Amino acid sequence: MSDLPNCPKCNSEYTYENGLLLVCPECAYEWSHLEAGDAEQVRVWKDANGNILQDGDTVTVIKDLKVRGASGVIKGGTKVKNIRLVEGDHDIDCKIDGFGTMQLKSKFVRKG
Repeated sequence: MSDLPNCPKCNSEYTYENGLLLVCPECAYEWSHLEAGDAEQVRVWKDANGNILQDGDTVTVIKDLKVRGASGVIKGGTKVKNIRLVEGDHDIDCKIDGFGTMQLKSKFVRKG
């Protein structure tokens, strides 16, 4: 049995691949794998300068960040080692000396 999706127009199970497109022989409808939702989305994290971030990188905070529930701020220029990238609004998990474990937004750091 084929693992190709049924035709989104007529629901035919006889679809086939023709290059980068999927084709339905019954209604002649053509669509791409992206429209079918078959393509795996790969997330790329970038810092404030557009450099690609990876797990284990060292980043530098580019501006003073207020920390909710703490009395101080994380000063601009603070180096954060061994980051871990995660999904979500705050997409960096890290440990900062003096503050402990926290999450940062990648738009407030630069690589290096």
